[in-house]
Amino acid sequence: MLTISQALAFGLAAFVLIAIPGPSVVFVIGRAIAYGRDVALLSVLGNTLGLVVVLVLVAAGLGYVVQTSAVVYTVLKLAGAAYLVWLGVQAWRHRRDLSMADVDGGGRDPLPRRVALRQGFVVGVSNPKAFMIFAAVLPPFVDVDRGHVTTQPLLLGAVAVVIGLASDSVWALVASRLRTWFAGSRRRTEAMGAIGGTSMIGLGVGLALTGRPQH
Repeated sequence: MLTISQALAFGLAAFVLIAIPGPSVVFVIGRAIAYGRDVALLSVLGNTLGLVVVLVLVAAGLGYVVQTSAVVYTVLKLAGAAYLVWLGVQAWRHRRDLSMADVDGGGRDPLPRRVALRQGFVVGVSNPKAFMIFAAVLPPFVDVDRGHVTTQPLLLGAVAVVIGLASDSVWALVASRLRTWFAGSRRRTEAMGAIGGTSMIGLGVGLALTGRPQH
């Protein structure tokens, strides 16, 4: 049904694409800098669940629609971009709410866990890069002669999801350590919130201006 060579070949291609920072990576870094490790890791989990939904939709046929319909692609892209900008603005507005106790992990979470999970999910499910990987890069690795043409994409996509989960988790941990290092003063704490918000706003604007990938 699926050979090791198929999984390794697609895994390598997916790793190269995932290693290039995109919406998920910048979002996770922004969450880590603004809110810390726990929120960042919950964002990673939510983002991963969003990617799983994208994978299932692509395997079910939505990938073809996204590839061929400029309207569908544009709507998804702009929706994701608008959401990132909104999150960035919120991070800017509430940057003064971050206390040193929150940075050290001794205070109340500055962002509810379910909210962090939900926001990560929305970013993941609206990430055009995910559709590009699953709808454009994955299909050539499916061996039609082996059958199971729906199961093969799911299994191959799962490889990319695991790679993305590991990569984003590393980014979250590294960025959260950087946040702790910066936590020497109230001014720096506010600056971290501003940096996280600015990164998400910039990502949202950049995503909105990005052209449709050519396949």
